Amino acid sequence: MQILLFGLRTHEVIEKTSKLIIGADGAHSSLRNIIQQQDRFSFSQKYIEHGYVELIIKPTEGKLLDMNAFHLWPRRTFLMIAIPNPDASFTVTLFMSFDKFKKLNNSKLYLQFFDENFPDAINLLGAKQITEELPLKKPRYLVSIYCRPYHFEDKFLLIGDAAHAMVPFYGQGMNAGFEDCTVLNQLLDLHNDDFAKVIENFTNVRNEDARSICELAMYNYKEMSSYTLNKSFRLRKCIDELLYSFMPEIWIPLYVSVTFSDMKYKKCIENRRWQDKVIRTMLWILSILVITFSFIYYYLTMNNV
Repeated sequence: MQILLFGLRTHEVIEKTSKLIIGADGAHSSLRNIIQQQDRFSFSQKYIEHGYVELIIKPTEGKLLDMNAFHLWPRRTFLMIAIPNPDASFTVTLFMSFDKFKKLNNSKLYLQFFDENFPDAINLLGAKQITEELPLKKPRYLVSIYCRPYHFEDKFLLIGDAAHAMVPFYGQGMNAGFEDCTVLNQLLDLHNDDFAKVIENFTNVRNEDARSICELAMYNYKEMSSYTLNKSFRLRKCIDELLYSFMPEIWIPLYVSVTFSDMKYKKCIENRRWQDKVIRTMLWILSILVITFSFIYYYLTMNNV
């Protein structure tokens, strides 16, 4: 195959030839656009209604926060997070619907918005950043992409965001791309570097896990923005942590399995469903016991036993 490379700096077009092209060229992959023209290639993309803007907490103010924590401001329909950097600064990201961003069209409205929703963050960010810099920022979009297969014959292969771009709420986009490389390397070892067999198997091995992490990323926005405010959710977290502390090899919470283990993403979801079933069964048994003992106590009391 002939490849034309365009140098961004030199504006020079370079011709190359290759038997195989692996496309790791992002959510708007040029290679994927070419493969889409072939038969039996499934593709879908979904832009969510929320966009985001980034702000910064400078090191002088960042020292007031815990550098070993992920800071979260959940507000049901929107969300703000702060992630620590090595220099004691924090990268702050505000996620909100594009309609909401559009309504906050001047400095006064943005300051009022922060005063009502994030009053503790005003001094951290500085009123100047909120009133002068933030209104000039254009919210960026968030997209989730699904396609199948990841290859065309033995000539093209997609990995990373080119194959499965996801929203950033689980922080797994880059990690999923690295896992693609790991899986690809394992398949090369398995098939003795026979790329024709490897790239065909890659879709079968990797596709369901990629779809699963895309779904988990969408779910985690609801968890961070809304579910964390629910008492039932916080109770579930306490149960997870308690069981995990006693049975770390058996009971692995969803976030731990996704972020701190090599468990396949599809298996993470299956593990969570199993845990939900166990907890529902435990609650059902507990409810039966409470009702039974309440009935016995009532019977004994009424009969003066």
